[in-house]
Amino acid sequence: MDAKLRYKAKKIKIVFFDIDDTLRVKDTGYMPASVREVFRSLKEKGILTGIASGRGIFGVVPEIRELEPDFFVTLNGAYVEDKKGNVVYQQPIAKELVEKYIAWTKEVGIDYGLVGSHSAALSKRSSLINNAIDIVYDHLPVNPDFYQSENVYQMWTFEDQGDNLQLPDDLSKDLRMVRWHPHSSDVVSAKGSKASGVQKVIEKLGMKPENLLVFGDELNDLELFDYAGMRIAMKKSHPQILEKADYITKSVEEDGIFDALEKLGMVEKELHFPQIEVEKNKGPIATIKTNHGDMKLVLFPEQAPKTVANFIALAKDGYYDGVIFHRIIPDFMIQGGDPTGTGMGGESIYGESFEDEFSPELYNIRGALSMANAGPNTNGSQFFIVQNSKLPYSAKELSRGGWPKEIAEIYARTGGTPHLDRRHTVFGQLLDEQSYQVLDEIAQVETGAMDKPVEDVVIETIEVENE
Repeated sequence: MDAKLRYKAKKIKIVFFDIDDTLRVKDTGYMPASVREVFRSLKEKGILTGIASGRGIFGVVPEIRELEPDFFVTLNGAYVEDKKGNVVYQQPIAKELVEKYIAWTKEVGIDYGLVGSHSAALSKRSSLINNAIDIVYDHLPVNPDFYQSENVYQMWTFEDQGDNLQLPDDLSKDLRMVRWHPHSSDVVSAKGSKASGVQKVIEKLGMKPENLLVFGDELNDLELFDYAGMRIAMKKSHPQILEKADYITKSVEEDGIFDALEKLGMVEKELHFPQIEVEKNKGPIATIKTNHGDMKLVLFPEQAPKTVANFIALAKDGYYDGVIFHRIIPDFMIQGGDPTGTGMGGESIYGESFEDEFSPELYNIRGALSMANAGPNTNGSQFFIVQNSKLPYSAKELSRGGWPKEIAEIYARTGGTPHLDRRHTVFGQLLDEQSYQVLDEIAQVETGAMDKPVEDVVIETIEVENE
């Protein structure tokens, strides 16, 4: 994401989201937990949120309502409410136009649905209709005369004609079709769209389009993408939406909304520090067996996936068997993983040096397992374990320096090497007191030139479990 977009993001005051395949997966109903974090974080920053959907408000599922958006632009912009249920805008379709539409469906031999502000009805039931509508609105009643007692804001076709089906001229001047399912189209006002509904909200708030960011994926988002100051498309979007997008983010399942907003600087990831209560981690466990005893560590594949995969694969291949800790500096660290024993060798499973994986959740506290390197993005097979137990800095000084409060307190209490943070990839942590005793014993061995032990400290093997 370029700097220009991040600059534009500073003007955003409200974000509107499509529902299906944007906030949640339509076919399965899956909504990632990160969506809740997005709404919470935006609210904390004073940024308003809204839903812009082809659904009626009665079709907004409970988990979306629980996000407490500030506005609901529904039925492709024809009906708009705020979070308190106050009507911001409504534009029903004239009754005589509804009657003309129904007459046309009968003439061409297709079925229809009629949608009010808070309910809807079908002309009949069939397997084709059930397949199209039940995943969005289940248990809709059959009532072909729904329009006689309720305002109609949107209509549906139910057929198997696809894009070959077109409205006749006498209807197309007032209505338009938006295909949303192989067997159904929304039939909406020719002048209406999600954009027209959102525009009413923007005007009510005294904002401008440049203050609006929208997320979408389908054809009924086109006008909204034309109107908004910033447009983000989901990875699995219609080609026309992808063309109009300022940025294409990941899919719903990949936390695409959170990822995009984090890159824009509009939300921050809620950090969890797995090194704090290390025994609660359920990641892979590595036991480094040495001629001085065993050191057990938990690995962090979520924060450093490529590094952990490299370490596990090398360990299982026996790459580290018989390799020495070639560099040991007391009150600093112990370093090994080079088959040549010189500190100049070693290869990754990738056949070349690989990139750093710096995580804001991991730090070089005492007992941390980190990658040794020769500069940025030069990781191979060598690693070190931080042994230092004393720091000249207080937790308050470290916090002022930018370290999270929780990590600053650990550094001040147990030690570590904060100057190595963001320079060496942390990917594991010692698990128990016995492992720390072995670490400290190794750190005290006699060393000679280049901090190499006089008597070899040997990695007999590295065993991995729970991978």
